[in-house]
Amino acid sequence: MDFHLSTGALLMVFLCHMTSALEVPLDPKVLEGLPQPPTITLQSPKDYIFDPRENIVIHCEAKGKPHPSFSWTRNGTHFDVEKDSKVLMKPGSGTLVIDISGEKAEAYEGTYQCTAHNDHGTAVSNNIVIRQSRSPLWSKERIEAITVQMGVSLVLQCRPPAGLPPPVIFWMDNNFQRLPLDKRVSQALNGDLYFSNVLSEDTRNDYICYARFPHTQTIQQKQPISVTVLEMDTMNETVASLYNITKFSANPAGDYRPGFMTPLGATSTEMVLRGETLELECIAEGLPTPEMSWQKDGGELPTSRVSFLNYKKTLKISDVSEADAGDYTCTATNRLGTVDHVIKVTVKAAPFWIGAPRNLILAPNETGILTCKVNGDPKPDIRWFINGVPFENAPEDLTRKVDNDTVILSNVQSGSSAVYQCNASNEFGYLIANAFVSVLAEPPRVLTPPNQVYQVITNSPALLDCATFGSPIPTITWFKDSQISIKSGDPYVIHENGTLEINVAQSQNSGKYTCIATNNLGIKENHVFLEVKEPTRILKQPEYKVVQRGMSAIFECKVKHDPSLIPTMTWLKNNGELPDDERFEVDTDSLTIKDVTDEDEGTYTCIMNTSLDQDSASAMLTVVEKPDPPTDLELTDQTERSVQLTWIPGDENNSPTQKFLIQYEDLLHQPNVWVNMTEVPGTSTTAHLDLSPYVYYSFRVLAKNQVGYSQPSQASRQYRTNPAAPDDNPSDVQGEGTEPGNLVISWRKLTGLQSNGPGLEYKVQWRQKDVAQEWSSRTVANVSQVVVSGTPIFVPYEIKVQSLNDYGNGPEAEVVIGYSGEDLPLSAPDGVLVMVHNSTLAEVHWEPVSSHSVRGKLKGYKVYYRRERGLHEAEEEADQESQDQVLTFSGNLTKGRLPDLQPYSLYNLFIRVLNSKGEGPPSPDKQFETPEGVPGPPSFLQVNPSLDSFTLEWGPPLNNNGRLIGYTLRYQPVNTTIETGPVKIMDFPVNETTVTLDNLNSSVLYKFDLNAKTVKGAGPSITKEASTAMETTVPSRHVDIATQGWFIGLMCAIALLILVLLIVCFIKRNKGGKYPVKEKEEAHQDPEIQPMKEDDGTFGEYSDTEDHKPLKGSRTPSNGTVRRDESDDSLVDYGEGGDGQFNEDGSFIGQYSGKKEKDTHEGNESSEAPSPVNAMNSFV
Repeated sequence: MDFHLSTGALLMVFLCHMTSALEVPLDPKVLEGLPQPPTITLQSPKDYIFDPRENIVIHCEAKGKPHPSFSWTRNGTHFDVEKDSKVLMKPGSGTLVIDISGEKAEAYEGTYQCTAHNDHGTAVSNNIVIRQSRSPLWSKERIEAITVQMGVSLVLQCRPPAGLPPPVIFWMDNNFQRLPLDKRVSQALNGDLYFSNVLSEDTRNDYICYARFPHTQTIQQKQPISVTVLEMDTMNETVASLYNITKFSANPAGDYRPGFMTPLGATSTEMVLRGETLELECIAEGLPTPEMSWQKDGGELPTSRVSFLNYKKTLKISDVSEADAGDYTCTATNRLGTVDHVIKVTVKAAPFWIGAPRNLILAPNETGILTCKVNGDPKPDIRWFINGVPFENAPEDLTRKVDNDTVILSNVQSGSSAVYQCNASNEFGYLIANAFVSVLAEPPRVLTPPNQVYQVITNSPALLDCATFGSPIPTITWFKDSQISIKSGDPYVIHENGTLEINVAQSQNSGKYTCIATNNLGIKENHVFLEVKEPTRILKQPEYKVVQRGMSAIFECKVKHDPSLIPTMTWLKNNGELPDDERFEVDTDSLTIKDVTDEDEGTYTCIMNTSLDQDSASAMLTVVEKPDPPTDLELTDQTERSVQLTWIPGDENNSPTQKFLIQYEDLLHQPNVWVNMTEVPGTSTTAHLDLSPYVYYSFRVLAKNQVGYSQPSQASRQYRTNPAAPDDNPSDVQGEGTEPGNLVISWRKLTGLQSNGPGLEYKVQWRQKDVAQEWSSRTVANVSQVVVSGTPIFVPYEIKVQSLNDYGNGPEAEVVIGYSGEDLPLSAPDGVLVMVHNSTLAEVHWEPVSSHSVRGKLKGYKVYYRRERGLHEAEEEADQESQDQVLTFSGNLTKGRLPDLQPYSLYNLFIRVLNSKGEGPPSPDKQFETPEGVPGPPSFLQVNPSLDSFTLEWGPPLNNNGRLIGYTLRYQPVNTTIETGPVKIMDFPVNETTVTLDNLNSSVLYKFDLNAKTVKGAGPSITKEASTAMETTVPSRHVDIATQGWFIGLMCAIALLILVLLIVCFIKRNKGGKYPVKEKEEAHQDPEIQPMKEDDGTFGEYSDTEDHKPLKGSRTPSNGTVRRDESDDSLVDYGEGGDGQFNEDGSFIGQYSGKKEKDTHEGNESSEAPSPVNAMNSFV
């Protein structure tokens, strides 16, 4: 006890200080240069049954560095392969090939074990038990014939010889036909044939049991068994002995309760090993044959591993576990009772691995452990071996200790490599495992290829490998972009094997990663790259489609993906490939199915694949069509006035039937015309039809779904109804006169379907209402109206129209009120009075006429009115072209309004009564006057512009609407439509229609508004816009500028300057000076003084060209000429003085312009001013 405590404590301390052991690398390039103890790679199964007709091959393969050598033991002692010429070991392998031809195979039976050895240790194989397959003959026995009473149970025993492996049992007859098995007759697991009860047909003499031995492929048969079944009502021991009956019942003819034939008793037990298959069997007798059922007490059967065989007589559970232990109850039941049997199942276990020991690579002075975790029932015993030698027999080594299932290795040294074996066994089997411990000193190696590129999708984990090898185990360090040290923690995880995991990769995680492997013998680094890509996503998924047959279906599938990845779109139908059909067209982001058929129905899936991910979406396609027509129309429940119609619906074609439409054809009255009769819901297949007499019916049915109506069904058989008196009278009966003294009675005729029989006629009756007189009548046929003559004018009549045929009269007709013909009204309204409200509106009143004078239905009154003339006009000036205006006032009104009258006018008016026939006589004329109103706009406005004035002319309004008292003019300067100057207002008397506006600015746009006035006010205005003329001539002056002193002085200075320039040019020319042509021309320019600028009155300057370009700021007409006023007289108001003005560019203009005051003495002065040009010419 103390030893265990100390050992446990030592183990705990050791585990705390243990260095993780290095796993064996799988890279062949790494393994190639490393020493390695042997490892068994292939061996034969533990139990090897061989066929004596073939060679024995016992496999044993191993690897190691250097390659191991092989040896064998048989039955625990060394097996010298070389001394037996029948045994061959394959070169480079431990596999044995034993030639047993001509030899007794039994000599090589036994337990074999292979050993693989090299300089670093020894590995051993399992114990391989070699046995020869056997198929012994059936032992001779005497088979007695069996005679049984019908109804009792029976067992035919097989008892085959024990073979290796056990044989397969089956029952056949002499013709090698398998005997039929059912719930009454069944074969047990041991091969016996069970009859729950025998029947007469079970009598036969060839029940033969066969045993087939799998390895030798031989079949052995038992002697045939004869069975005779007797049918006897009563049976006792004497009779049974007489007939040699082996089994009988005192009451053979009756049924009996179930009972178990196997297993016997109320309970039984069964043991099964873990992992194997459990088979429980219950076979019962009884009549009738019992039904079998199974249940587990206190639990449910494991449905995924349970199966029922042999008509539920066998319960089979595969891959048994400890949880399958317990009590299983099988129940046999027939109508007479129930019987149970409990099977107590225990589960044992051969040893099985929880964790087999793993190979270790340790560096010198490192520590490691080997564990052998096994389980079983009973608990396995564990023994450790080193290089195939029991641990207790191996040389003592203080660096290794054993603690039950653990080997502790501490401070290992070079040269201590070995192979350790763990052997775990119990009574049901054993396990053996090899695990080597290799002591190595190796610098780090990075096994992951350099510069490897990893590509992942955003938000998915990224795993960057850094597989290394070294002894001691290298320490792994990661860097990003060669400078950022990575530590374990969100979002990074560094696994024990060196792999760097990024839990949720993002675009910023892309880049270069470096892993560095370090141990005390060196350092090694490797670079990998991570690219984080955008995920592939379906933006627009395909949608569910309902498409009519023959149309096209389009599924859209729009996808977004990382631009650096190449996507591949795949379409599937029902998770399989699309049909190879040209009707299926796959585009970049859609699938089109043309001319859809029923076979195209299904689920269509678009899958967008890239090298990293995929996305998919699915949608259903349902193909619909109009329903197929109903079939099998049948008429039932036939009566005189009704019938029941039934039918069988056609195929709905994937669209539910909404309703059925029943139509009929009247072969007597309207052949080949189908009329809609009634509708019933789509869930109904019958309709009750109301019929009319005297009709030859045929019916048909149409089905309607969402797509439309089906084709009509085949017509039903003809169904004729008998004639009868009419059920209905004509509809829409009316009485109305078309002219004075008559009454037209009309109606809508009955249809052939409504006639109900032959000889259809109409009895028309009438009489004047509220007058004591008998009904007048007339009977007619095939017409829809009757004309009654000689009636008073517009009086009410009572009218009836009744239908009748050869079989009687229709129902009593309803009375309808009609009126005889109308005539024109006799009288006109009296008391006509006109009330004038204002200049454009008047109201007329009248007294209503008596009703008898209307002589018809009063429709209203018509008012005729006409404008005779204006009140300012003489009678002879009356408007001859004026037309009557008419207003109709419906109903029995006594007044009405007359709108839109013309002011200050004389009107004439009369009124007529109106009925349906026409108008009555007019009332006496009535005249009325409208008061004055505001006038209309002036008939015209003409604006004549000049330099700084306008002359305006206008005409009087076309409609004065009263006595004109004058005109008002408003004007102002404007810039387009925006007012820019003050408004000036001028009033004029009525006889003045022209005015001149002076002293206006030139080249300015003005707006003019002119309206006329009466005593009622001003009327609407007429508007015009116009601009003053541009100033292109010098205003005339009353003072002769040529006589002014300052002007004479200026001209003299200019002449003197020109003379000096001429003298200087002449002197220079005589001296031979060189001048440009332009200067010469300027020097010899005409000395005549340039004229003043016409637009500003200043003197002209010399021009540097011959074109005489205008000065800056001057304005020249486009035609190049100087424009003058039409008359010099227009300049009479211009003279000296006045304020100067500036043009747009700031140059001074008009210094000589300005308006002079008009004094009385100016009238005698000449209106013609001398021209400045002439003045200069005269001066020169």
